[in-house]
Amino acid sequence: MLPLQGIKVIDLTRILSGPFCTMTLADLGAEVIKIETPNGDDTRQWGPPFINEESAYYLSVNRNKKSIVLNLKEEKGKEVFYKLVKDADVVVENFRPGTLKRLGADYDTLKELNPGIVLASISGFGQTGPYALKPGYDVLAQGMGGLMSVTGEPDGPPVKGGYSLADIGTGMWAIIGILSALRERDISGEGQWVDASLLDTMVSWQTYLAGNYFATGEDPKPLGGAHPNIVPYQVFGASDGHFILAVGNDNLWKSFVEAMDEDILRDEKYATNPQRVEQRETLLALLEELFANRTVKEWVEIFENAKIPVGPVNKFSDILEDEHIKYREMVVEKEHPTVGNLRMLGIPVKLSRTPGEINTVPPGLGEHSDSVLKDLGYSDEEITALKEAGVTK
Repeated sequence: MLPLQGIKVIDLTRILSGPFCTMTLADLGAEVIKIETPNGDDTRQWGPPFINEESAYYLSVNRNKKSIVLNLKEEKGKEVFYKLVKDADVVVENFRPGTLKRLGADYDTLKELNPGIVLASISGFGQTGPYALKPGYDVLAQGMGGLMSVTGEPDGPPVKGGYSLADIGTGMWAIIGILSALRERDISGEGQWVDASLLDTMVSWQTYLAGNYFATGEDPKPLGGAHPNIVPYQVFGASDGHFILAVGNDNLWKSFVEAMDEDILRDEKYATNPQRVEQRETLLALLEELFANRTVKEWVEIFENAKIPVGPVNKFSDILEDEHIKYREMVVEKEHPTVGNLRMLGIPVKLSRTPGEINTVPPGLGEHSDSVLKDLGYSDEEITALKEAGVTK
């Protein structure tokens, strides 16, 4: 038995934050019914790259789901949706606030149909507040939420994260909200509305940087690969590439000095972390000069032997072929009807008794329309009539 087995999720989401949320719920055993417009999730057309006409983007976040085409602008489409809601536990959506109400699918309507329903809404700026109706995208949240102001090299332009951090992070917060609401429903019998926003996600992740601002009143600055409170704790260049070194406390510093075996590093002005932060520019210039004399592999071996946290800056081709990543099942393969052998990222949460599973590949558009409608009691004739009316396909 999977941990979320028996939980039914109606998925109205598209693109990234919502599909990542619902895919994770599906990986953990929830039955996820993905409702798509007749044109499908936008990302079905996002590319290149495509693999045999299937979008690599779409394939990355839609496994373990069923796909049904449903036009919610048609009354017959709403009727099918309402039948699904009556027997569901969760509805997830990531439209702009106000869209659900116009579709007749807002929380007040849903809880009339099913008092135990949990509605999770993912948006750029939340369901309330002065910015609520603004359109939101990952890059906007990274910029407006502060991440871009502290990312990049000193005195350089603002830089966004290489991943869609706001989208993925908000999908994760939505999962936490959904599981919390389901747990509370076990006690009260009532569902509730989960409101997760990209901007709130970026602000919540400021953590110690916000603490530094509250303490000093000074805006944090970009430090490239460095850390504002710990030195040395950053990216360094070697003779043939880059590596990460994390000397997170003074005991590690002592081990680091012994491993380097350079008298200049034994200077008492570097003895404690507060001193090293004060001497940041001098110390880092010295280390950069020393590190340029050996390769990444050599430095990693030296510091690993000294039990100092260290690692190379990997390209995707390095990490996705790494033996540890494969051992942890973070790269998995599944046969796809049109793609063939489909490689996907694995499930990051490892449960000892009831681990998640990847059972089905991302569905084709409307692949499960007939079976889902039959489960709701629709006859073959009724399904044909819905298709002819443009309600499904």
